[in-house]
Amino acid sequence: MPKTFDEYMNDPRIKSEPMGLRITHAMRFKVQEERDTMTEAEYSSVSQKRVERFFSEAGITPTYTSPYSENH
Repeated sequence: MPKTFDEYMNDPRIKSEPMGLRITHAMRFKVQEERDTMTEAEYSSVSQKRVERFFSEAGITPTYTSPYSENH
């Protein structure tokens, strides 16, 4: 069963950190543990969905280009 965010926040490694850093570290721990259980294809798919959701919520329409194009 996955850990709750509170469990990450109470991790002994970060318990003495200021609240802002604890939140940042807890989020990082959560992402790392999720990532460790995924295949490369799953991770790529999840990452792409997160990026698309971020742009959508920000009202941004991304323009995708190839890093190999001449206009790069």
